[in-house]
Amino acid sequence: MSRHSNHHLRRSEQRGFADHADPSRRRFLWNWGGGLGGIALAHLLGQSNLLAGAETTGTDLNGGLHHRAKAKRVVQLFMSGAASQVDTFDYKPLLLERSGQKFDPGGKVELFQSDPGPVMKSPWEWKQYGECGKWMSSLVPHLGRCVDEMAFFPSMVSKSNVHGPATFMQNTGFILPGYPSMGAWISYGLGAMNDNLPTFVVLPDPRGFAPNGPANHAAAFLPATHQGTMIRVGRPNPIHDLFPPESAKYITARSGADGLAVLEKLNRGHMAERGADSRLEARIRSYEMAARLQVSAPEVLDVSDESAATRKLYGLDERVTSDFGRRCLTARRLLERGVRFVQVWSGADNGFPRRNWDSHEDIRKDHGEMGTEMDKPAAALIKDLASRGMLEDTIVYWTTEFGRMPCSQGAKGRDHNPFTFTSWLAGGGLRGGVTYGASDEWSYKAADTPIYCYDLHATILHLLGIDHKRLTFRHNGIDRRLTDVHGRVIDEAIA
Repeated sequence: MSRHSNHHLRRSEQRGFADHADPSRRRFLWNWGGGLGGIALAHLLGQSNLLAGAETTGTDLNGGLHHRAKAKRVVQLFMSGAASQVDTFDYKPLLLERSGQKFDPGGKVELFQSDPGPVMKSPWEWKQYGECGKWMSSLVPHLGRCVDEMAFFPSMVSKSNVHGPATFMQNTGFILPGYPSMGAWISYGLGAMNDNLPTFVVLPDPRGFAPNGPANHAAAFLPATHQGTMIRVGRPNPIHDLFPPESAKYITARSGADGLAVLEKLNRGHMAERGADSRLEARIRSYEMAARLQVSAPEVLDVSDESAATRKLYGLDERVTSDFGRRCLTARRLLERGVRFVQVWSGADNGFPRRNWDSHEDIRKDHGEMGTEMDKPAAALIKDLASRGMLEDTIVYWTTEFGRMPCSQGAKGRDHNPFTFTSWLAGGGLRGGVTYGASDEWSYKAADTPIYCYDLHATILHLLGIDHKRLTFRHNGIDRRLTDVHGRVIDEAIA
């Protein structure tokens, strides 16, 4: 229907209302108050799965969309800059044996910005942890104590060895911009669990953004309301423009509410004249959410009520771990209050000195700093969720954009390696203490069962009660989905 015909239809409807001019007071109140009350009642009934004909997504499916869910929420820990699998989770005795010798895995070695140096062993020692006997580097000893809760995937593969496209791929399933992130897809598929907090929250590294910036957690062509809401933990103003500046003494609670009411009236009038626009609808909802966040956000972000033991667990009393620890603790507080998807970033694309995982020059120095920052808080998150009974229905997803080479770059660094790297999952219906897939003897390429982001995304959606092939959105004549035309659920990792 054309815009002109839409306008004609609205005018006809207005004439129809005029034909019943001067209605009784009772009729007027029903037309306006009763109608809004009906909308509110339908919303409440829908939340309780009591609407006739509504698709059942409640107790029968445990909150799932297509089948019974094992998990309800996700926290993603993203290591920006490419964390080295050969210095964390992928133990290779051959690197110890041949360290300093020529790296010769057979065939041409493809590197991002260097020629292959000699084989370089990890500067950290290795030992086995847990009942499963998983080998872990001494860079991540706290995570080593959690291995029986974790499922490892050491044969991950990326389609790009460039940070920006590879970061897009791990977050959206595509190496090009313009596609929704996994958090946006999950928000679109499952919706909110708490009306007072966003469904999808992003906790960026305070030192800056990863490559691509906020596009990594955008909604793209999905309705704009599903994009990630950034909260800058630790800053005086963690949510931009949530409260008026202190200088604006003339803004009171009453005038603020009146201003929001006027804004909503103007925006909805604008929408009525121009047709549906998800960006405008998202803006209207953001004003409504902001009003609720003024009450809920200060409580969620204030960790002072946490016990001394909890604060110590996350490393809040240590300089190195306090920042990432506070964000991991905040993530737990958001999850337990009903946020569906929380993304926590480690590393920022801000040049030199490096404050991310991109260790071209000195793996010991750069990974030593980043790994120590991350290890204790990430392990604390797993332990804390487990102690509260939340790990069983919360997925903890640790990933990076690609790995690093087993040979040296220069004297002490490692170049990019898209051919194999490690991700891991914990909680939410996963088998703990398992490793699925394998890299070759060098940790240079995936050798057994290459795994792409599509497979992990499909598995995470499956655990949330979503069939990744059925969660689609029509865009430009194509039914788009998070996993594109790929992906299989890794049943071997599911309990």
